Amino acid sequence: MNKSSGYITRILVLLAVFYTQAIIAQNTGSISGTILDRNTQKPIAGASVLVISTTIGTSSDSIGRFRITGIPAGSYTLQLSFLGYAGKNINNVVITSGNENNLTIELEPSGKELSEVLVTGKKASARATSLESPLSIQRLTTEEIKANPGGNFDISRVIQSLPGVGGGAGGGGFRNDIIIRGGAPSENVFYLDGIEVPLINHFGTQGSGGGPQGILNVSFIEEVKLSSSAFDARYDNALSSVFQFKQKNGNPNRLQGNVRLSATELAATLDGPLSPKTSFLVSARRSYLQLLFQLIDLPIRPNYWDFQFKTTTRINNKTTLQVLGIGAIDEFRFAAPKEATPEKLYAVNSSPLINQWNYTVGASIKRLTNRGFWNLAISRNTLNNKADKYLDNEEPSETTRTFLINSRETENKLRFDQTVNVDKWKFTYGASAQYAQFSNDFFQQFRPELRDEQGTLIQPAVELRSDNALNFLRYGAFIQSGRKILNDRLAISAGIRLDGNSAKNGVANPFKQFSPRISASYAISDQWNFSTSYGIYYRLPSYTQMAFEQLNTGQSNPGEYIRSSHMVAGFEWLPSSNTRFTLEGFYKRYGNYPVSILDGISLANKGTEFGAIGNEPIRQDGKGRVFGVEFFAQQKLSKRFFGVLSYTFFKTEFTGLNQEWIRASWDNRHLFSLTAGYKLKRNWEIGLKFRYQGAAPYTPFDLNASQLNYLTLGNGVFDFSRTNTLELPAFHASDLRVDKKWNYRRFTLDLYLDIQNWYNSKNPGVPQYTFRRTADNTAFQTTDGQPIQQNGSNAIPFILANNDGSLLPTIGFIVEF
Repeated sequence: MNKSSGYITRILVLLAVFYTQAIIAQNTGSISGTILDRNTQKPIAGASVLVISTTIGTSSDSIGRFRITGIPAGSYTLQLSFLGYAGKNINNVVITSGNENNLTIELEPSGKELSEVLVTGKKASARATSLESPLSIQRLTTEEIKANPGGNFDISRVIQSLPGVGGGAGGGGFRNDIIIRGGAPSENVFYLDGIEVPLINHFGTQGSGGGPQGILNVSFIEEVKLSSSAFDARYDNALSSVFQFKQKNGNPNRLQGNVRLSATELAATLDGPLSPKTSFLVSARRSYLQLLFQLIDLPIRPNYWDFQFKTTTRINNKTTLQVLGIGAIDEFRFAAPKEATPEKLYAVNSSPLINQWNYTVGASIKRLTNRGFWNLAISRNTLNNKADKYLDNEEPSETTRTFLINSRETENKLRFDQTVNVDKWKFTYGASAQYAQFSNDFFQQFRPELRDEQGTLIQPAVELRSDNALNFLRYGAFIQSGRKILNDRLAISAGIRLDGNSAKNGVANPFKQFSPRISASYAISDQWNFSTSYGIYYRLPSYTQMAFEQLNTGQSNPGEYIRSSHMVAGFEWLPSSNTRFTLEGFYKRYGNYPVSILDGISLANKGTEFGAIGNEPIRQDGKGRVFGVEFFAQQKLSKRFFGVLSYTFFKTEFTGLNQEWIRASWDNRHLFSLTAGYKLKRNWEIGLKFRYQGAAPYTPFDLNASQLNYLTLGNGVFDFSRTNTLELPAFHASDLRVDKKWNYRRFTLDLYLDIQNWYNSKNPGVPQYTFRRTADNTAFQTTDGQPIQQNGSNAIPFILANNDGSLLPTIGFIVEF
């Protein structure tokens, strides 16, 4: 603690010295963008753009573009208005001398008079909903992500501060497992500019998606939209949430970039024009975590790279082409610690070695029509996942192998949708097809064969082996329509989606996955709205589950779609242009949920471990239910202050093989988050985040089975007859961030200090089963003083507490040029 405090003091002194010695000139920056009609995507010519608190402004040209130069560096609100459209305010637009922001802004048509439109527009900055999804919607801008304390520019970690979003069972772990309103981490889908991206985390768990570090580059992101219910019918495979990541377009006016360096990574981004009609963004990032962990003598050695690019080409006034790509290379290894402890030695053999790479590339064409527009997207994504585990991960050998994953999954996707506006009706319809290719070589020593000293069989071997390939077609179609009535006070939207596939154990008939949804929103007054929705949603099980076939028995798994129905209702209050409150109640039911035959529990309780889930015999007769209430308050940047507060109470249960309802592993009951920031003068900014997550349930160990199997498996064996009957302590932690920007003539320097868990709170996790070691940690103690038996009969069982907390200060800088 003293060392950490001294480190922080030196950092603060460095900040002060840097500030006092710098000679600051008043420098200016620019902003540009394109203004579009939200319904038709047509450019709006002549729209007014005003930088509030200044006399600076402009109007959009014939193709909807605008550019404002000579703006003094700082944070501003943009006000946009045009006759026949609801006005819009965009808060916290940061102007620097280094980079020029390029925004794409959509205005919503309105039948009101201009004076009324301007009044309505004052409320638009805080509003997040749409005609199709009038509730359960949250949005984050790029500045809110960058300035998030403890976020470390990781989008996957930042979104855990939104309402209803948990971060795994204990709450404070190092993984980015996204738990939405009590659902499993495998129930979310992610779209990047309309292209589905299956993985957004490094070292992702196959069949689930979580991992310890996000892949997406925050410098690319203009906005993140989270839908936790009332899903638009165009999105398939979502049970708990849809994430839409809207990327910026490259700067069409000049070449620019930024470099970010911290104790854990180096990242570089470039964007600019390739031609008068084409702009680009490109980035690369390299991790230095393995060097940091070596320095602090942790036995794990994670190493990753990631890459991202986007090009935007305006082919003509009606047609735009976008090409994008994202990829990652991950390697996870172990090294012997210099100073051995039971905790470090446990880590070496409890997790697998990982080699993983993945990518998504795609292209989309948007074409404007007389009454709307259509989109055509083609993409390909691949995940290559290899994981190995041995009796001793420091000395791997095929004869001591206990675990193997060698799989590759590829999806080739084609999507088409069209939006048509007829009078006051909005119709959207489309279809999708994808060809899935999956191969999987899997082995797990679930239980080793064990004999006593006389050779008597104590435990027969149980091994899972599958070497299979599965190639099939997935297809779907949807239609959605909506309109506003009663003088635009009542908005109604309804949609239908159908999905099917050609897998041998799948469901070919799409009408068996008939997925209706309906929503309504009523404006009680100019400030109050009441909204409600109902929908039935389906998700295909993981490829690992569908392809698993036990080699020695030929037993295969079912591939029915998992079903979830949502009922949500709530109020929204918009007391001012920058302030938003919501209160919602929700209820979800699940059917056809996969259940592990070996463990007897629902797969909804799995997904936060490394490797993969679904590689085991499965039944699909599980059920689930979640209900809760959610409160959200947001203050957009106003008079230098901004903040977000959320609280969720929920209860989530699933059934196992015995069809009894039990608490899910993420049934924390209470989620609370507070994030606040203040912009001081001279480009200083401070931020504070506090998170609380209620007591999570966990399953105790089967002490007899654990003692028999620990030396082979590297961890204990849970007693699933008592699933989630114990509780961890509640989790709470707080993060602090300080930023200081210096704007020079041609570049900007941003120096930041981010302190995660600044008051050094403990991080509750599931205890770890091991054997007691000797004083020098070179061997296990035994009851008879003899070498330890492989069946653990002379070992001394020991439960390791797993509640370490660490104060983690990070200093870094960003140079924009």
